[in-house]
Amino acid sequence: MECRGYGFKTNGDSAMDVEVQEKEDEEQEVEDPFLKFVDYARSELLSLDGDSNEEDEGSAGLGWSWIVSRILKTCIAYSSGVTPAILLSELSQAWSEQRRVGAPKKRLELVNHLKKNHRRTKLPNTVTIDSIYEKNFLSLNSVLEVVIIDAFVLPGTNIYMLTLGDYWSSNIIDLYLHRRFYDLAGLQNGILKRGREILLTGCYLRTATGGSGHPRLLPTEYLVILLDENQDDDAMLLGAQFCSDSFSSISLDAVNGGALYSLYARIEKIESSEIQGRFGSLQRKQITLVDGDGVILKFFLWGEQTLLANLFRVGSMLALDKPYVSSSVECDIETREDFCLEYGSETQVYLVPYIQHEEQVSVTLTPNRRHGSRSLGPYNPSQDLKISQVSLPRDSQGTIDFSNYPFRSFVVDLRNKMTGISLYGVVTDIIKEENNRETVFSLRIADASGEIWTKLHFARFWSLGRVSLGHTVFISGLTCTMSKHKRLEVLWFENGIGASFINLSCLPALINSSCFHKLLQLSDISDQTSYVQVCRVWLDPIEYYDVNTRFSHSLCGHFVNKISDSLVECSFCRTISDATVVRTFHLKITLADKGMKVVAWCTGQTAMDLLQISPEEFYELPEDEQLMYPSSLGNERFMVALVNCKRDCCVIDGPSTEDSISWEITRAYKDKGLQWDFKHTIPSTIIYVEACKSQALTVHGDSCPKENVRIGSSVIGN
Repeated sequence: MECRGYGFKTNGDSAMDVEVQEKEDEEQEVEDPFLKFVDYARSELLSLDGDSNEEDEGSAGLGWSWIVSRILKTCIAYSSGVTPAILLSELSQAWSEQRRVGAPKKRLELVNHLKKNHRRTKLPNTVTIDSIYEKNFLSLNSVLEVVIIDAFVLPGTNIYMLTLGDYWSSNIIDLYLHRRFYDLAGLQNGILKRGREILLTGCYLRTATGGSGHPRLLPTEYLVILLDENQDDDAMLLGAQFCSDSFSSISLDAVNGGALYSLYARIEKIESSEIQGRFGSLQRKQITLVDGDGVILKFFLWGEQTLLANLFRVGSMLALDKPYVSSSVECDIETREDFCLEYGSETQVYLVPYIQHEEQVSVTLTPNRRHGSRSLGPYNPSQDLKISQVSLPRDSQGTIDFSNYPFRSFVVDLRNKMTGISLYGVVTDIIKEENNRETVFSLRIADASGEIWTKLHFARFWSLGRVSLGHTVFISGLTCTMSKHKRLEVLWFENGIGASFINLSCLPALINSSCFHKLLQLSDISDQTSYVQVCRVWLDPIEYYDVNTRFSHSLCGHFVNKISDSLVECSFCRTISDATVVRTFHLKITLADKGMKVVAWCTGQTAMDLLQISPEEFYELPEDEQLMYPSSLGNERFMVALVNCKRDCCVIDGPSTEDSISWEITRAYKDKGLQWDFKHTIPSTIIYVEACKSQALTVHGDSCPKENVRIGSSVIGN
């Protein structure tokens, strides 16, 4: 599979072709049951609020992506299947928590009061407290924009704790306060008290252990206190503490004599650089400050201190109490000034944030249900579109956040400077990027409007389980940017804000939940349908049957190839290592119902569910029993999920491109419902064995000792 370059293409035709195709689509189009349920759930939630106005403040957070994420999260929790009642109950509860209905009363009163005056937009790396609970993870460069709900001392200690909440979460979290801020946390007169807004970064998460307790944030030195010039107390603090000193009043002689300064200036520019030294490189942030007299001075952050710059925004007013003043020679920097500022051990940072108002931006809405469920055929971008105004936050760089966009986003909608994007579609190609220090995969996803390449960035290894061609996936947390070649790039980072990747085709709950699929006959399945198709079938191994046991990579579920006695190469990850491998099936077999027969293939857990035996147990069977084993499955009925796995002649793990097999079974379970009146029962084991010989039916296994990695050796020939 070769990547043909990044960007997107949309499906379009002439007006006459579209008119003809539209009539054909109306006759042939079958709506994706999952998307249909998402629309239904959204309408139910809005009706519970008693207001279906989607632009109302109360329902502003009810984004399409949020609903899909909550539904899929529930499906993962209830793998045996869900009902509409279960899903709506979970959604309504989550939505109530999202709106802080069930939050502590004191938090409700405080946050609701402060939110009325909350006008600034989120910083780029901001994460919510809810996301910390959901992922049980917090990266070091994440930003927390929080309100102090409570400040207290742990009983029997002198350890200060802050209970924190934010404007977007139903959860609260405790922070162990760093000792450099203890002078500011006096319970009576300290500035770090209930109702104070602060910014945090460089936080480590102490997760709950043993099923008890709650996550807590460990101490961080990188805390910034927010001030509001319109509040009397803050205005008095700024006037009394930060207005007497200016950049012009700084003297190196006075500094050497022990003088300390409190300075107030506007952030003019933030620049990054890397300094090469004798012992390696060092990261540096250079923040250009301008005081009230127009005097310019540099404020430097070094190494881990550069995290503090995540909390700053150009245009904000920075109040530095006791910054470390050093000479330019001491800093070994080239500057017109004789000295510069640094973040010292006694430095405290206050910030009057620059207010970037949310803007009314004109975006293309595509709420039409048929638009989203159309199969991957011709598409006219101008059809069924409605232009409207939706209030979405846009930062100072012009990037628009679509996290709470009320409708589904399509490939054709993607533009530069969009973030928080979610896509729902089918995988049409996937490759690993070569010559890249990071672990990056390029995945091509298609929906009703077109297809686009996305770059998936992983912290270490591929972590999404088995994903293959034809699988339907939901990806959230995407960002659109322009590459240096002026082409649109869609990026996804594993630990990014709002990032999730869910493979619907392999979800057990999908096939176990009737609200997510429509039961089809084999004669009704279509290779033009972009979603999983579910059928009730039986196995017909006489028609065609081929099985072999191979080894697969435990991380991604794809087959491995032997390099040496100790090394293997993954056919998907393209990595050569001594990674853990597991024995698995590669099964090709005929599925049948009353009207039709279809040959399909599967691997992993799905093959185990069909054969009802583990690869290890099958491998230990004598050759005769391996050959005759499928005869015991002739009377079994199964529910199977099928996807079209041949896309543009690209194949991963499945049959070769010359093979005529187009269907992969992504999930299967034994149907324990009505017993089948089986008219096609295999007459006897003898007839079955003869059929094997006459039709060149083959069964493959591994001929090597169990401790060695050997692949695809033949056990039985014709």
